[in-house]
Amino acid sequence: MMNLTINGKQVTAPDESTILEACKYNGIHVPTLCYQEGIHQFGSCRICVVEVEGMRNLQASCIVPAKEGMVIKTNTKRVLDARKVMFELLISDHNKDCLSCSRNLSCELQALGKELGVETSRFEGERIDNGIDVTPALTRDLSKCILCRRCVTVCNEVQGTGILNAQNRGFDTVISPAMELPIGSVNCAMCGQCTVVCPVGCLKETDATQAVWTALNDSQKRVIVQTAPAVRVGIGEEFGLPYGTRSTGRLAAALRRLGFDDVFDTNWAADLTILEEGTEFLGRVKSALTGGDAVLPMITSCSPGWIKFIEHTFPEELDHLSTCKSPHTMFGAILKSYYAKKINVDPKDIFVVSIMPCVAKKLEIVRPEMQNDGYPNVDAVLTVRELGDMIKTAGIDFVNLPDEEFDGPLGMSTGAADIFGLTGGVMEAALRTVYELVTGRELPFEKLHVTPIVGLDRIKEGTIKIENPLPDYSFLDGVEVKVAVTSGLKGANILMEQIANGTSPYHFIEVMGCPGGCITGGGQPRTKDINKARKERLEQLYAEDESKVLRKSHENPQLLAFYEEWGEPCGHASHEYLHTHYVPRGKYNELTDESFVIEK
Repeated sequence: MMNLTINGKQVTAPDESTILEACKYNGIHVPTLCYQEGIHQFGSCRICVVEVEGMRNLQASCIVPAKEGMVIKTNTKRVLDARKVMFELLISDHNKDCLSCSRNLSCELQALGKELGVETSRFEGERIDNGIDVTPALTRDLSKCILCRRCVTVCNEVQGTGILNAQNRGFDTVISPAMELPIGSVNCAMCGQCTVVCPVGCLKETDATQAVWTALNDSQKRVIVQTAPAVRVGIGEEFGLPYGTRSTGRLAAALRRLGFDDVFDTNWAADLTILEEGTEFLGRVKSALTGGDAVLPMITSCSPGWIKFIEHTFPEELDHLSTCKSPHTMFGAILKSYYAKKINVDPKDIFVVSIMPCVAKKLEIVRPEMQNDGYPNVDAVLTVRELGDMIKTAGIDFVNLPDEEFDGPLGMSTGAADIFGLTGGVMEAALRTVYELVTGRELPFEKLHVTPIVGLDRIKEGTIKIENPLPDYSFLDGVEVKVAVTSGLKGANILMEQIANGTSPYHFIEVMGCPGGCITGGGQPRTKDINKARKERLEQLYAEDESKVLRKSHENPQLLAFYEEWGEPCGHASHEYLHTHYVPRGKYNELTDESFVIEK
């Protein structure tokens, strides 16, 4: 520990702290804007400046190390005046359409102005009009960019994709892909992590709420909604509830009050995915062990951001991907075929809405591979943030809603489906089913949790030894199945490099495109403490799983009843509606020529 003086008071702080961290350690608030704890320390905005005795200039507290004996002042007139000037300069060329901005009342720049007491700006700068860059997933309004570079850090250092960087110099600086290309024309995964960290309205998901409102008000449409596992531990935060609050029942009630005709749970399709993916995996392993031709390791295909990443970066390795569609597109395909016949409704009159913690799924649904019989599997994707806005617009008191159930016959799910929303969950769910199908015994781990792949480490691995299998799986006796799990594209790149150079030791790999998995997807509520939010959401999804009587996908009675009519997993109907293929893409080859729009 070191000794310092802050605002005339003798204090201590941990060694190697920055001045900002030393102040925070001692309960002293210093305003910040570009700073994000543990993620982004760049010092570009200078809002966090403080006076340090012996130093001529004010110091950016987020990047200057605290030192033994340092004397610091955080609230002198000089400091307060400087912060106001910095703020006024920041907004001098900023698009000030606050009332119509999607971040109105949730904008960090707006909140900072109130905190600093800035009511008017003395400066009016020249504005650079770089237009609005629109893709099916992301919208960038560069007139609102404050050059904080948070998105640059998350894109380069957290995800490792390097799509966004500072281009040009001085007043001409812009945060953009190389050569200021539209983001839809380059190899962006559309993970949306940049939209979570952007403090203003520059980066956001492309709005789908108007399309959904239109469908809900169309008497000719049967509007069906499904909601992903991680939504239930995120949506409450949009209404002030603590991180990770489980809101499953309230979520179903809110969707019903918004006017959806059927309220289903994507968890049902997560259970479906396990039977399809598990069957595919066993088929590959059997082929590999009995002299056939099989590509291993098999890699999960639930995350569309990850899919787009591998299509661009490792296109020669696409055969390693499971052919399964993601759960929500599988569900959409079933809703417009199997379910449409059940309720005697023409598929053209069905409008499927997916509530997702993901931005990339907005791009996924416009892929030509995600349609059957001439209809898209899913018509619209809403992020958790967009759903929160719709609930507020409708005047629904979310916090005080009673718990309600999802509709049948496609609403029931097992605990295995709940953990699809977190890193390691898809793998654990698959192992619960595959191991029991092969051996007739439960997975030998406490509470069914595969301990080596639980947690938030970037890369986790485990080994499951098969002993005394059932007669049909005798070829697996003694086999040690090696699995790996990663979340975030930086980890995916590491595992893919192993595959590309022939050194991968694994049979099965789970990849989720966002760090931590869907619990911190690009469409989840924004938070000031992402690490705490991630931890709480993870723990609550595990708790949701453990609260259920049925915790293995192959035990879902509604799913088993479905297969009695549909046919076996990986059968003819499944291959037609539930499986797909992937497309090798060049560095600048996007889905279609219409996948981005530039408006100036």
